[in-house]
Amino acid sequence: MKKNFNVTGMSCAACSARVERVVKKLEGVESCSVSLLTNSMIVEGTASTENIIAAVEKAGYGATIQSAPCEGGEGQLAGEGVALHTPASFSKEDPLADKETPVLKRRLYFSLGFLFVLIYFSMGHMVGLTPGKFFEGNGVALGIVEMLLAGIIMVINQKFFISGFGSLIHFAPNMDTLVAMGSGVSFAWSVYVLLNMTAPGSEFKTSDFYFESAGMILTLITVGKMLEAKSKGRTTDALKSLIKLAPKNACVLKNNREIIIPVEQVKTGDIFIVRGGENIPVDGLVIEGSSAVNESALTGESIPVDKAPGDSVSAATINQSGYLKCQATRVGQDTTLSQIIKMVSDAAATKAPVAKTADKVCGVFVPAVMLIALLVVAGWLIAGKSLGEALSYGIAVLVISCPCALGLATPVAVMVGNGVGAKNGILFKTAVSLEETGKIKIAALDKTGTITAGTPEVTDLIPAENFSPEELISLASSLEAKSEHPLAKAIVKFAEAKKIQPFEIKNFESLTGNGLKGILTEGEINLAAGSLKFISENFSVNEKIKAKAQELAEQGKTPLLFTKGEKVLGVIAVADVIKSDSKEAIAELKKLGVRVVMLTGDNERTARAIGTQAGVDEVIAGVLPDGKENVIKTLQAQGKTAMVGDGINDAPALTRADVGIAIGAGTDVAIDAADVVLMKSSLSDVAAAVKLSRATLRNIHENLFWAFIYNVIGIPLAAGLYGLKLDPMFGAAAMSLSSFCVISNALRLNLFRK
Repeated sequence: MKKNFNVTGMSCAACSARVERVVKKLEGVESCSVSLLTNSMIVEGTASTENIIAAVEKAGYGATIQSAPCEGGEGQLAGEGVALHTPASFSKEDPLADKETPVLKRRLYFSLGFLFVLIYFSMGHMVGLTPGKFFEGNGVALGIVEMLLAGIIMVINQKFFISGFGSLIHFAPNMDTLVAMGSGVSFAWSVYVLLNMTAPGSEFKTSDFYFESAGMILTLITVGKMLEAKSKGRTTDALKSLIKLAPKNACVLKNNREIIIPVEQVKTGDIFIVRGGENIPVDGLVIEGSSAVNESALTGESIPVDKAPGDSVSAATINQSGYLKCQATRVGQDTTLSQIIKMVSDAAATKAPVAKTADKVCGVFVPAVMLIALLVVAGWLIAGKSLGEALSYGIAVLVISCPCALGLATPVAVMVGNGVGAKNGILFKTAVSLEETGKIKIAALDKTGTITAGTPEVTDLIPAENFSPEELISLASSLEAKSEHPLAKAIVKFAEAKKIQPFEIKNFESLTGNGLKGILTEGEINLAAGSLKFISENFSVNEKIKAKAQELAEQGKTPLLFTKGEKVLGVIAVADVIKSDSKEAIAELKKLGVRVVMLTGDNERTARAIGTQAGVDEVIAGVLPDGKENVIKTLQAQGKTAMVGDGINDAPALTRADVGIAIGAGTDVAIDAADVVLMKSSLSDVAAAVKLSRATLRNIHENLFWAFIYNVIGIPLAAGLYGLKLDPMFGAAAMSLSSFCVISNALRLNLFRK
């Protein structure tokens, strides 16, 4: 059983690693994934909610179960101005709202105000500014003022101390611990110097104060935290835009009256009305009317889709023109939009395999830095430096190190990559699938509905001598109109598109496995249709027609012969044609270094013909539904394999594959079994998914590289190993910018184009 939680109190990657560790230790927990980016946690297993929350709280953090929005209320008559429901009852807190930035802004503004005054007293003399005659030669008075100002800044930023020392008490130090210790040690040392200055003959001077460092460290880290919070907010822009699409109200029919009700009140089976320009409130089926619907919000496809009775519509799509009466089929959290939002949100809370190394480092990072800082202080004391100077090096080490950059390197890239995918109709269910898709070496494509359209179409019309194409199609469609066979429907559809009216047929007879017979009412003329074998056995077919029928069959098409009286009318070829973009999409996959294999249950000849047209590397024909999974097993031995399909019979293969990719127009079973869902039934999105995955993985590697390099270079620099002395204030400035740079790099993924 999967449960989603909101987690509070986390400040860095060490915090998320700590929460994950304590929850995983609980009995009944199968897996736990904590996201620092979204402050969320996904737990799978049988452990109770109470035990999970208690474990998180014992670790020093807060947790609440994520609950569905409440429902209830009465409704409002369409066109009336008085709402009978209480809007407050439907308000729900935006889980992605940026609550951090406003708080950090206030803290920063107050901190800066007092910091400027503190710098004036402590460092003003460097630029010719003096604090006044009272303070000339009165170092103790100057120290008291600096102590009070630094103390005020520390109170304003008390969260660092509460969180930092609180986590230290729980033996799980975090980034706040480093900041609190850096600022606290600076302040404590300065107080020690101030007290010593009151004694006669003291050697300490005002230059030994570090009050300005204590205040500056907190202020600069707050600047970095605010930049980080704003940037983190931008990583969820795609998810926020999806949430904003959710319609607020629906116009439903109740007792033959149109009633406006909150969308949360719509129930399955309700009849709802959508007029031109309005958003469709829930998923449903059109039962009356026709229109063009803009589905770009869900699929990324800008061209509107025509809708008529019997067609499905999705929540948050826009009815561009016309009047639609629909029946609700999926409401609330079951709508396509809700499922997409959940999918993108859940993916952001999962961990990519590449993040495991960073997580291990983050788990020991802060204790290691604290130990390094102690060793640095001890080392410089042994080297003959004063305690003040040695502490300066140790404080610089504490405040320059940044576990956040490591912890955010993967999740920010995953969140942005997922958001970009969602905008383009490509949905990765987990961070694992986002990473693995770019690593595939083999793509196994189902033929019907994936490479081909999945519905037969007329491809060739070849009339015999003395007959016109119009006569052939008109008589053929008249006979086929009585049949329910898919091939018959293709011919009837073709005739309708040509606006050819069928003739009346009587004594219709379907000869299973052979063909059709009937009598044309006008003139009492016998008509027949069927395979080359059936027609040849009952009628005289010239060699030219036979040769043409055999040629069409070799091309993977189904030739149907038609007769009028004793004469052959001609041949109509029907085939499941490849989609317009399939050939180009397969070429793009091959360009990316992916070997493309086509799987089909069709006979070898038909499969080869389709495979040649599509340009695949290999064709595996005559595969039964249960055999596809075995084929995938075989292919996996040759390299990481993706299965692309759309049918129920593809589900086992989709599950077996390293990456299962479902075409969005396919069945719910296929979509549930897949790791990646393509909202458009377009094969070109497979190549786009691979490209996006590779771009995201490349971005993650860049982020991890810079995060590791920053700490590898920064910590020795702060320790003075390069022969330079780094002021703790510069260390704090560097730390405050490190996470911001990592997040900014991840945001570059928004530039990705299919």
